[in-house]
Amino acid sequence: MHSQQHQSGGSAGQQPKQEPLISQTASSLPFGQELPLSSIGGPTYLTAQTLVQQVAYTLSDKVFAYSPETFGLDASLTKWRSGSEKNAFGYSTGVSSLETRAGAGSIALGYIFSEDFDVKKRHIPQAIVASSSSLHYLRGALDQLSLLYAVSNPLVTHIAAVDYSPASSSGLVTDYVSAFSIADDLGLGLISSASIYEAQHISLLSTLVASILPTIHIFDGVHVGRETTRVVDVLDQSGLSNNYNTILKQLSGSDNKGSDQEGRVIRLLQVFNDELGTDYKAFEYHGHTNAESVLVVFGSVEATISAQVISYLAKKDQKVGVVNVRLYRPFVEEEFLAVLPKSVKTIGVLGQVLDNVTVVDDTQHSRLYSDVLAAVNFAPSLAGISSILDLKYAREQVWTPSNISEVISKITATAESCSCSEILDPTIKQYTFWDLDNEQSIQAPFILGQILAGMSATNVSLRSGHDNLVQGGIIRTDIRTSSKSIEAPYPVEQADVTFVGEQKLFGEFDILKILKFRSSLIVRLPGVKDEDLEKKLPPSVRKALLSQEIQLFLLDPSASSKVAEDEMLGNSLAQLCFLKIARADLLSTALDKIATTNVSKDSLNSLVGELDQTLRHVTTLESWAAVDGEGETTVLPTDIHINSFSPFDKMESEPPTLLKNWVIAAKGIAFKEAYGTETSLRPDLGIKTFVAHVKEHRRLTPLTYDRNIFHIEFDLGDSGLTYAIGEALGIHAENDRTEIEEFIKWYGLNPDEIVEVPTREDPGILENRTVYQALLQNVDIFGRPPKRFYEALAEFASDPKEKQDLLTLCSADGATEFKRRAEVDTITFADVLLEFSSAHPSFHDIVRIVSPMKRREYSIASSQRVTPNSVSLLIVTVNWVDSKGRDRFGQATRYLNSLPVGTSVTVSVKPSVMKLPPKATAPIIMAGLGTGLAPFRAFVQERALQKQRGEKIGAVLLYMGSRHQREEYLYGEEWEAYQDAGIITLLGRAFSRDQPQKIYIQDRMRQTMDEIRQAYLKEEGSFYLCGPTWPVPDVTEVLQEALELEAKSAGKKMDSRRAIEQLKDDGRYVLEVY
Repeated sequence: MHSQQHQSGGSAGQQPKQEPLISQTASSLPFGQELPLSSIGGPTYLTAQTLVQQVAYTLSDKVFAYSPETFGLDASLTKWRSGSEKNAFGYSTGVSSLETRAGAGSIALGYIFSEDFDVKKRHIPQAIVASSSSLHYLRGALDQLSLLYAVSNPLVTHIAAVDYSPASSSGLVTDYVSAFSIADDLGLGLISSASIYEAQHISLLSTLVASILPTIHIFDGVHVGRETTRVVDVLDQSGLSNNYNTILKQLSGSDNKGSDQEGRVIRLLQVFNDELGTDYKAFEYHGHTNAESVLVVFGSVEATISAQVISYLAKKDQKVGVVNVRLYRPFVEEEFLAVLPKSVKTIGVLGQVLDNVTVVDDTQHSRLYSDVLAAVNFAPSLAGISSILDLKYAREQVWTPSNISEVISKITATAESCSCSEILDPTIKQYTFWDLDNEQSIQAPFILGQILAGMSATNVSLRSGHDNLVQGGIIRTDIRTSSKSIEAPYPVEQADVTFVGEQKLFGEFDILKILKFRSSLIVRLPGVKDEDLEKKLPPSVRKALLSQEIQLFLLDPSASSKVAEDEMLGNSLAQLCFLKIARADLLSTALDKIATTNVSKDSLNSLVGELDQTLRHVTTLESWAAVDGEGETTVLPTDIHINSFSPFDKMESEPPTLLKNWVIAAKGIAFKEAYGTETSLRPDLGIKTFVAHVKEHRRLTPLTYDRNIFHIEFDLGDSGLTYAIGEALGIHAENDRTEIEEFIKWYGLNPDEIVEVPTREDPGILENRTVYQALLQNVDIFGRPPKRFYEALAEFASDPKEKQDLLTLCSADGATEFKRRAEVDTITFADVLLEFSSAHPSFHDIVRIVSPMKRREYSIASSQRVTPNSVSLLIVTVNWVDSKGRDRFGQATRYLNSLPVGTSVTVSVKPSVMKLPPKATAPIIMAGLGTGLAPFRAFVQERALQKQRGEKIGAVLLYMGSRHQREEYLYGEEWEAYQDAGIITLLGRAFSRDQPQKIYIQDRMRQTMDEIRQAYLKEEGSFYLCGPTWPVPDVTEVLQEALELEAKSAGKKMDSRRAIEQLKDDGRYVLEVY
């Protein structure tokens, strides 16, 4: 437990000095800004990472930092070192910022044991600051150090638990597994901080424990480590030094002879608490005094949220408790057993493991579970414990009160659900900001946070994260304010005011879901009139605005004359608009503070005068409640995936494209070593590819039917290609050869000319292609051009009228014409080059401005365990007639349909979310529309094989939808055969146009509600939907009805929407829609 007082810091005179309000420099710094070392002390706005660096700098001889540039783990250290700030020993701490690579840690080891090391400093700690991604590379050095520790300096390693996981949807993950492994294997100490309020104390404690054994101090590096908030009881350098020396002196004077490491660490903890007036324990218990079910956790977010949820439930007389493992190594079993209530019957161990594969593998356990199991099994006083559950979770898991409640429900049947709103102080105000990371207004929440922090009676917390894989990069920033200290290490879920800087984000996230009822929403929409608003906001957003009674405000920067003069003022305008809606009482007093951001007071006054024009309230219309079901999209996430701590640099220079003759290419082939040449299959693709051959090509629909749906099977031969159930096959298609030859002829190209193009993955690597090969396999010359192509092509136009026409198509004036060309005329790159003949770029410029061809991915319709040497696809040919009467075709489906048996095809494999449950006995409910049946053919083949081998399989429910049974009963005979064999237990066929009234798969599902409830809910099956997006809301509604009926039959209340979200998180509601 920490000794932080959950009250305001008092008078304004106690406030920390505020730096000028400027743009943030690193997200690891408080409000993104640097702090002098001397300013840290007393009530101060800080981040946990800043406090960790303060302790490391103050109490170390030298700090070795292993931080990726964007992580900023050494941002303060390097600043203080460059400013020659002194440490507790009277000189400037050495700071070495090093790369994480093989042999990392050797420099630290070499420094400590070098011949010229000043032995007078042998008692002074050395420190390492790194992320958990560095631990693997530090292992060798730490191993050697642990063996020589008796003659070494004390060493403390401060680890931000963060790693990048390319296999994870999250990108950045909170990684404790690496620390568990290295501490366990090498005999190191391992201590965790639960929050920013503890970060300084636990950093100090870890440094002290390092006097006994090499120690790792670990804390959440994705969320907690970067959150800015106000900490009241911060020790300055003098306080740290005095406490460090006093505690060491007391320990040296105590009788520790004969004590083992465990005893010495526990004794140190007691002295530490006595000196600082704290109550930290190796294992800390929260909850009911007579708890029958106890959860054991390790980790910053895990400990904080579990304690909050358990305390909430315990107040309602729920007999539950939680043990936070603060000191994991050494694991003092006596201390652990002492905090467990004697009444405990069930223990659940929330232990982190590497990935979701390990989560479902019953043969592997978390390390924390193994420790708890060993401790309890040898404790006769706890004979009443009936079960110990290993509740594993992967590193990518993001914890909230809701999913912690779900975990608790696994150890006690009586636990109630608990949401953020139930455990948060109702007086806390919550604000959230969403924007593209290249907009000026992304700085607004950081400056607003400082403005709010300047109020003496207010505590502020601020957290932000980047998702660089959405819309070219977005940032979400949350702010909470309260008169008390705030501990909420999870995103805002009930916002009082929300700011959305780009309306496209409504198509990526369900932002309205995290708005509080009757709250306010500010949307930046430049130049949009009220009558055009309905076209800008998606139907689901309009409906939510009305149903949640949200107050909608539009921010129109184009209505400001000042912003027109200086677009940098858009940031200040966003701040003023937010204050007008959220804190109108601060609008006038905040001007002086905003003016410190290089904006003049006169400009700000002008912006304030324009607020009535730039910010307007919009009345929601009753008609917005009506939403066309077929217009709905798939269910959207409510939060970003944090995959970066900073925006990525979008200024990418285009590599040159050079035409060369065949002689140069021949030299590269003949003299590979001299020219650095490599021969590879489709080097332009940048991914692992294989060659397969067409084995079967069979049309499934009648020749007289207007839709050509066909089955195509490829022989894998000795290609080495392997695929898993549910994965997709990437087809690297080629353009039509006849059309290529026609284009080469009228454009005047030499098909045999060599083009040398730097690869997109690495501009330093060049590949050689002929013009013909490039057009066949690289350049999407018959694809649909975006606006940027017209703009690029205008640079080559010699005719002034053609140049102007091309530029007009890129502008707002040409938006209607551009849309017609794209959607009605379906114009291609080649069409545009033919139409604007004065714009005749050379071929190396064509390669630069025309989009590259992309692979097309199709769900695999076979199981490799059933057909080991082949892979099957289910394809519908995409074709249409354009406005000029020309036949048009989808590039990939046309290519596939043209392939005769025996043709070679370049393919690749892409992972998918469509995976069978790990247990064969788990039921599967599948809903496929048209070619969406493809992955389910693989599913059923797999289940049939399992049954043939004598395995017990769960129920298999298949719902299929198409227009007509006679023409589109895809794989119909196979489905019926599987049903006769007892593989498929229910076959729900919905042919929408075979009767006067349309029947869809959701109708067939509703007719078999009892079977769905049995398979999906009672037997814990998984549901899958594959096909177009339009049925998602209707199908989801059927599943919600099933959940509500099941809950009603059990006499319980059910939030079916939340339950669906949980099923998604559990992998039991899977969508693959397009």
